Amino acid sequence: MKTIAIIPARGGSKRIPDKNIQIFGTLPLIVHSILYAQQNDTIIDEIYVSTDNVEIKKTALQFGAKVIDRPAAISGDLEPTVSALKHVLESIESNDIENVILLQATNPLRPGNLLAETFKAYQKENVDSLFTVTRNHQKFGKITNKKFTPFNYTIGQRSQDLEPLFFENGLLYITKASLILNDIIISENAFPFEVNHIFAQVDIDTPEDLDYAEYLFQKRLQQ
Repeated sequence: MKTIAIIPARGGSKRIPDKNIQIFGTLPLIVHSILYAQQNDTIIDEIYVSTDNVEIKKTALQFGAKVIDRPAAISGDLEPTVSALKHVLESIESNDIENVILLQATNPLRPGNLLAETFKAYQKENVDSLFTVTRNHQKFGKITNKKFTPFNYTIGQRSQDLEPLFFENGLLYITKASLILNDIIISENAFPFEVNHIFAQVDIDTPEDLDYAEYLFQKRLQQ
């Protein structure tokens, strides 16, 4: 049974035009996820990019990924990611595919050993899905009628005494193909794999996010 990687990358980004092929470091953004998958070829058997964009398709093919043309009907802003994953599985011979690893192009920086560690945990815990999370160390609150109400702390409480809360960082997801065919990426018994790494703070959605990611990338190269 196979494990495949799928990288969804539509072309309709509004905040950063052509975001998925913006140059990041010296390569188009999406290429970093393709290369990451290739570096983990002991786990990943095939790499697919799902896109509705000709330039993204050219880039993905140039760097060795297979491409599935995504229909316009599932390429809109409000379309869930699982639609693209499901379409890939329905477009290929997927009877021998057991696991799908979702790599988002907007998370180009990942610890090198992350996939090996998460896949080991995925198998050890015997779960049908896994996703990466990071602990929050900020004090959150709500503003209602110009009044601030703390959400996860009390006024004066030290940050180190906060109740542990976690956020979905988007670094990677591992899911049974059978779940995706039923429109599920994260199941009820999904294993939350904790990642406390600076790269977990990178999710490129705005030009400022891109600048921050570039700063971290260049800093890593200098080490």
